[in-house]
Amino acid sequence: MRAALLVALSAATAAAVATPAEGSEGRLILDARYRFEHVEQDGPLQNASAHTLRTRLGYMTATWHGLSGLLEVDDVRPLGADHYNDTRNRQGAYATVADPQGTSVNQLLARSRFAKGSVTAGRQRINLDNQRFVGGVGWRQNEQTYDGGVVEFKPTPASTLTYAYIDNIDTVFGPDGPATPGRTAPADIEGHSHLVNARHVFGTSLTMAAYHYRLGLDNIAVNATAPLGTLSSRTTGVRMQGVLGGTAYTLEHAWQSSLAGNPWHLDSRYRLIEAGHPWAGTQWTLGQEVLGAGRGPGAGNRAFQTPLATKHAFQGWADVFLTTPADGLRDAYFTANRPVAGGKLQVAYHDFRSDRGGRRFGNEWDAAYSRAIPAATGWVATLKYAAYESAPGSGTTDTRKFWLQVQYTR
Repeated sequence: MRAALLVALSAATAAAVATPAEGSEGRLILDARYRFEHVEQDGPLQNASAHTLRTRLGYMTATWHGLSGLLEVDDVRPLGADHYNDTRNRQGAYATVADPQGTSVNQLLARSRFAKGSVTAGRQRINLDNQRFVGGVGWRQNEQTYDGGVVEFKPTPASTLTYAYIDNIDTVFGPDGPATPGRTAPADIEGHSHLVNARHVFGTSLTMAAYHYRLGLDNIAVNATAPLGTLSSRTTGVRMQGVLGGTAYTLEHAWQSSLAGNPWHLDSRYRLIEAGHPWAGTQWTLGQEVLGAGRGPGAGNRAFQTPLATKHAFQGWADVFLTTPADGLRDAYFTANRPVAGGKLQVAYHDFRSDRGGRRFGNEWDAAYSRAIPAATGWVATLKYAAYESAPGSGTTDTRKFWLQVQYTR
C-alpha cells in the first residue's frame, strides 16, 4: 500500500499547486479535542483517569479538473501522568482507556470526481450506512482509517453503489510502536478486503441498502487464545429504513460465514428491529439488536462479530461487549433524545442477554449532554456517563465511565 500512498501524495501535491478552478478553494483543517475519561471497574484493576489531547492538522486542496487531494495528520498526547492503560504504555494495573500516544497520518488521499461519482485512492475514512459493520471509530482519539481505493457510482440521484478495496487498516491502537499489542488489538490489520454496498432511496417511507463485505483480516484473532485469521469473514445483508405515519423504523438482517483462510467454520446471523416516534418534545426509540451465536461445529467463539465497526455507538457506551460473547448477544434498548438549554440531551437503557440460552448478562444506563459553547465559535462541550451492572455468573464486570470533552473545529 506504500505505492498507493505515494501516488495519493503526488496527486494531492499536484492538485494543491494547481490554479483553483470549478469554484473550489483549498481549505486548512484544524481540530483540537481535549478529553478527560475516568473508568471504574470492579475487580483487580485500579481506577483509570486519562487526560488526553488530540490535535488534527490538515489541508484539503482546491479542485482542479475534478481532481483534489487531502493530507491530515493526527497527534495524541497525554496531559499529565499515565494513570490508565492505553494498551501500549505498559500500565496494565489500570483500567483501559484506548487512546495511545503517537503521531500518524490519518488521511492521505487523491480523489477524482466525475459526473456520476468519484474514485478515491489512499488512506481515507470509510463509513458505510450506520457504521455497524464498517466505520471510523470517531469517538476514540486516534481514528480508524483505511488504506485502499473506493469507487462511488451514482447512476441516479436516488441510487449509490460503493465498492472498496482495503489492504491495510490503521486501527485506534496505532500508530506502530515497540509496545504495540498484537493478536486482538494490532495497530495495523493486514489483509485483503472487498466491500460492496448498494443503496437506493425510494422515498421518505423507504431507503434500502444491500451489502456484501469480504474481510480478509490476517493478523488479528477473535480473542487471545484463538488462531490468527478467525475474524476473516463474509457478511451479506439487507437494511431497510424510513418513516411511516410519523414513526421511524429500521429493519436489518445479515448472515456471516467464514472467508478462505479462516481456520474456523463460521455460520451466524444478525438481526435489528427498531422504531422511533416523537412525543412531548422527545424522540423515543425502542429496538432490539441480535448478534447470533455461531451454528458451525467446533469450540471457540464463533458468534457474529463486527471487527471494523464503530462499536462505541452500539450496545452501550461502557464498551463491555466490543467482542460478541460466544453465546451471542441480544440487546433490547430504548433511547430518548431532546433539546435542552440550547444543547442535546440523550438517555439510553440496555438489557443484555445471550442469544443462545437466554442467559442474562446485565444492564446499562447511559446519558450524555452536548452543547456549543456560547460566544465561542467552533467550540463544543460534552458530558457523558455510562454505568453497566453485571448479572451474577455472567462473566462480565460492573463498569462505570465518565467523560468531559471540549472540542474545537475550524
